[in-house]
Amino acid sequence: MISGSIPSQQIPSQQISDQQISSQPALPRFAAQTLLQAEQVHKGFTLHAQGGLHLSVLAGISLTVNQGDCVALQGASGSGKSTLMRSLYANYRVDSGNIWVKHQDSWRDLTQCQPHELIAIRQHTIGYVSQFLRVIPRVPALEVAAEPLIETGVSKSEAFAKVRSLFTHLNLPERLWSLSPTTFSGGEKQRVNIARAFAVDRPILLLDEPTAALDANNREAVMQLIEEKKAQGCGLVGIFHDADVRSSVCNRTLTF
Repeated sequence: MISGSIPSQQIPSQQISDQQISSQPALPRFAAQTLLQAEQVHKGFTLHAQGGLHLSVLAGISLTVNQGDCVALQGASGSGKSTLMRSLYANYRVDSGNIWVKHQDSWRDLTQCQPHELIAIRQHTIGYVSQFLRVIPRVPALEVAAEPLIETGVSKSEAFAKVRSLFTHLNLPERLWSLSPTTFSGGEKQRVNIARAFAVDRPILLLDEPTAALDANNREAVMQLIEEKKAQGCGLVGIFHDADVRSSVCNRTLTF
């Protein structure tokens, strides 16, 4: 072997490093104000009870959500609005495409995240207001709503104080705060659910019909909370069948 030559099976450490870097897929370019970016999302369902029929629901949907945005998902029933919402929360795994979220100053693709990573992202980055509250018997409404905030490390006293303020804003009677929501009306449960999600200062919120079961006064209270989140730089995506609410709080629409 000639002195100073490199054996055929050896590569200098710097060259290895360069090759490893070049083999990693490059992140898309994100604007400074972007919080969430979905790219060419496809999602379908196989109906095993109907002979394995495949039903395509989302076909190449893309969406960008910036700080201060409230994006309305609009379309006919069955067009895929709720499917996209559940995909953005990673309740559904998409068939193809990418869903990028800015999580604690780094970008993560939800379609590639492991379960423990999704738990952390939901705890700190993406909140979800569904139409239904998962009621736990014998647990007071105050504790139900404060639980996600306490899980982020906030003290019980501070979390309870914030939830009490939200309950007051949402006109939930104080006599209900120490009771389990099992016997609450639909509108009362919905306000507990809204307080539960809005108590945590997550940068992204997904809202699935947040005002559906509410009267005019309480719809206005929720709209005020949404405007406050927008002013704080939160990015929101929502399904709003109430046209007045949608036109008031949303600055963009994604039509299916």
